Amino acid sequence: MVRFGDRLFAIVLALCFVAALTLPQGLLAEEETYTFDISKYEKKPYHFSAYLEARPVLYWFDRNAALYQLRYYGQDTGKTLEEANFKLELEGSYEKEFFRAYVKTHSEYQLSELSDQENSDLYEAYLTLKPSPNLRVDAGKKTFSWGKGYAWNPAAFIDRPKDPDDPELSREGFTALSADYVKSFGGSLKTLAVTPVLIPVTEEINSDFGRKDYLNLAGKIYFLLYDTDVDLMFLTGGSRTTRFGADFSKNLKTNWEIHGEWAYIKNFERRFIDSSGTTHVDEYNARSFLLGTRYLTARETTYIIEYYHNGTGFEKNEMENFFEFVKTGYQDYLATGNDSSLKKAQSLTDNYGRVNPMRDYLYLRIMQKEPFDILYFTPAVTSILNLRDGSLQISPEMLYARFKNLELRLKAGFIIGGVDTEYGEKPYDYRVEFRAGYYF
Repeated sequence: MVRFGDRLFAIVLALCFVAALTLPQGLLAEEETYTFDISKYEKKPYHFSAYLEARPVLYWFDRNAALYQLRYYGQDTGKTLEEANFKLELEGSYEKEFFRAYVKTHSEYQLSELSDQENSDLYEAYLTLKPSPNLRVDAGKKTFSWGKGYAWNPAAFIDRPKDPDDPELSREGFTALSADYVKSFGGSLKTLAVTPVLIPVTEEINSDFGRKDYLNLAGKIYFLLYDTDVDLMFLTGGSRTTRFGADFSKNLKTNWEIHGEWAYIKNFERRFIDSSGTTHVDEYNARSFLLGTRYLTARETTYIIEYYHNGTGFEKNEMENFFEFVKTGYQDYLATGNDSSLKKAQSLTDNYGRVNPMRDYLYLRIMQKEPFDILYFTPAVTSILNLRDGSLQISPEMLYARFKNLELRLKAGFIIGGVDTEYGEKPYDYRVEFRAGYYF
């Protein structure tokens, strides 16, 4: 008997390929005419664009993994899980003289055999005033994108964290009042930019930024010094503990860049539990840093390598204790029906369940543009290695962009890791996904 999820997965996959094959053909069939219209070259005060994505995913579960037992206990999931994910992002702006308004929305809809989910957010919405070429003031919800790292940004104090497996995904911003003052020079210091930022936190505004009822001050000073980009950053206020950071980026050659980040967080509180479930709090001054490089070969192969030390992360034995507590709680649930231990573990997933919660990681991404002269085709592979426990994730992918505004990507994810390791205790062993994204 064919299940609903199987039919849904096949239908969505077929629709994606049909769109890929039929839509561009219609576009290519149109007769080209060459006319000159001066209005096409005049800058319009408004701009609108959108991104529509269909992404079916198939997971193969690891039922012995701690995070599977924590997330899906009490549910009959089967051996696999099919999902159909749809995403729509709308982007618009209006600009006239020294005024600009910008809005970006994000909507997701997920069809799954377990549950259907819908979520819509306003990712960015801010006003910009530019009274002079050197000064700009922004007010509203904005993504700042601080830091030079590709997969991680330890010094991005006022940005939401990236997903290292797909770091170019758009992210929701925070509501803030900010300014940018830029000054150019003729000597070894070519550019200086100062960016102060005010971030209020209340029950209604930036409620997930930290402690409520504080007005936080952040800032960044940018230098272009001896052809090296340098940023100095800080955050203070009360919603989060005071922290300082710095980053740099420099092209050693036209095809070789190096970059780094450093962050210092005062009085950081790390909450963790032992295998019996007792909660402990460790307060210390945390230091995180990242070193990376990007290299492009003559054959257009791109290598991105980054080492990341997460000073706020858990030690190997602390993660092992958490996994042991989950597994013991799961056995208690099977024997008695009591899920109190699992609920306690779920309350800690903001810490233990976040992306890359441990101390030391190595990131490698290799992309090859148009191998064997296959036009518009870019295969790549991404690997994230946990240097503390030896577990890793490998994600090969194939991107095809033959047609205007349409991207097709086939991607897989493979987990390698033993018992009580970060990736070994993920809820699935493998996943395969297909993404059809259309820009208009």
